[in-house]
Amino acid sequence: MKLNTLSLSVAIALSATVLAGCGGGSSNNNTNQTTSPSTNTGNTSDTVTEPTWTAGHYDSASSFVNQCETPREGTDPFENAPYPDQAGTAMHEKMFLRSYTHETYLWYDEVEDKDPKHPDFDSDDEKDTVDKYFDHLKTDAKTASGALKDKYHFSESYESFKKESDSGLVSGYGIQWAFINSDIRNGPRVLKVAFTQDGSPARAAGLLRGDTIAEVNGVDINTGVQADLETLNAGLFPKEGTTHTLTVKREGVAELLSFELKAQDVASTPVQNAKVIDVADKKVGYVQFNQFISVGQQPLIDAFNQFSDANINELVIDMRYNGGGLVIMSAQLGYMVAGEAQTNASQNNGADKSINNDAKVFSRTLRNDKLEAASSEEDYYTFERRQIDWDARVYTNQILPSVNMDTVYILASSGTCSASESLINGLRGIDVNVMLIGGQTCGKPYGFTPTPNCGEVYYTVQFKGANAKEFGDYAEGFKPVPASSITQTTIGLTDEVPGCSVADDFSKQLGDTEEGMLAAALTHIETGACPVVAKESAQSSVTFRQSLQNDGIKLAQPFHPMRNGMVDIKVKEQ
Repeated sequence: MKLNTLSLSVAIALSATVLAGCGGGSSNNNTNQTTSPSTNTGNTSDTVTEPTWTAGHYDSASSFVNQCETPREGTDPFENAPYPDQAGTAMHEKMFLRSYTHETYLWYDEVEDKDPKHPDFDSDDEKDTVDKYFDHLKTDAKTASGALKDKYHFSESYESFKKESDSGLVSGYGIQWAFINSDIRNGPRVLKVAFTQDGSPARAAGLLRGDTIAEVNGVDINTGVQADLETLNAGLFPKEGTTHTLTVKREGVAELLSFELKAQDVASTPVQNAKVIDVADKKVGYVQFNQFISVGQQPLIDAFNQFSDANINELVIDMRYNGGGLVIMSAQLGYMVAGEAQTNASQNNGADKSINNDAKVFSRTLRNDKLEAASSEEDYYTFERRQIDWDARVYTNQILPSVNMDTVYILASSGTCSASESLINGLRGIDVNVMLIGGQTCGKPYGFTPTPNCGEVYYTVQFKGANAKEFGDYAEGFKPVPASSITQTTIGLTDEVPGCSVADDFSKQLGDTEEGMLAAALTHIETGACPVVAKESAQSSVTFRQSLQNDGIKLAQPFHPMRNGMVDIKVKEQ
């Protein structure tokens, strides 16, 4: 998949259209003559012209793209093509990010236009000064609950992006962590294993769901010493090839257990535990779906073929740890759940939205006012019934299986985000009855197009998703409420979803019919009522970006865009 060239061309094309009509888009850059570092040989002469900042004046992002402080040389192994980098400066990289933010960021008018050379961004490392500046390029506004409106502004290396987006590879042990209590002011920290990836070092070593971290490399999980926290960081979120020792408490085992693990590139297994469960006189399809990523398409197809062959009566999708990924895959899953009769997916006329298109809208893409004004077409996804050739990044003529459900049970937690929430919202937008079992979702109706520049891939919020009823206001998350409080007129128009509040049950493995969330769904399927649970048990169990913190000292889990985002990647028609 040539995701880098696609995402960059889409984003720059959009921003270039806007510049002509919104001012600040002239090409007469203010510049200073500088001499580049000796490493900065690139594809131009050793002397480059450094741009200067003028408050309120924005040149096109395309005038700064691929001009790098340290250009990469040779061939990109993922694309088998020369790197696009040219000799430039850190200021070129900052000015690209500044203009790109001004052109495409959803809340561009809430970003302070601070001089990229302000002392706040100083560092002995030129890459670090670019990173600091990028961190500044977002809104500081907060939601009604006091949370930051933009919690999803980050970057990663181009290599990491390509490994995960193309092959589902992520460096580590293959553990999905669950942060239960992160703040030692509220008691001891609690960090558990949520699940492990198939074929991973963690799975091979015998780590189990529910194992609770006690020590990392001999350092207590409750440390408040910065140097020790760095040890914890290194051991919990390791670099490829490094070896660390995790010591855990296991339910029912008196002594602590220690595991020596070597980090490696681990292939994600987005689909696990697909099965058909007999409940009373009904057949219930269950699947644990962890990530909307291209390598998950075939196992998801296999699972739904299994359900279709079994002629299931009910469907449970376990997305409690699904932080998101590709919006188009969410649209595919929506079709697989609801089927043709409810989606009209066969009426999709492809990319030309000027043709009458009777396929139902899965998700509308709402961008900033400049981009909306510059576009003559609506931007949306319909429910998608076609399989995708991800190597060529094109739709095929192969039709996805579907189970034609008018009701679906979704197991959720605060780790259910982005493309997962888009599935909930999209189905409710066409009046499919979504039953939410578990806890409140994370609240991320926002997405982005991955944008590579100079060896880094940047993610800045560029759109908000909304369903066919134009509802997308769920920044506080979807929350399960008694079905009696929901009326037909509010389905798909509110963040309240009928369901049952149930705690994540770490005493049982995922897919076990006695595990709390799945058991609650099966009870509701059989009886039409939620099980009786203790009030405190409904607390959410997982927050992917939660930090273990103590008066400002924190241990933070890395953010993986293909796991924790709503990613807009366009697929070509044949």
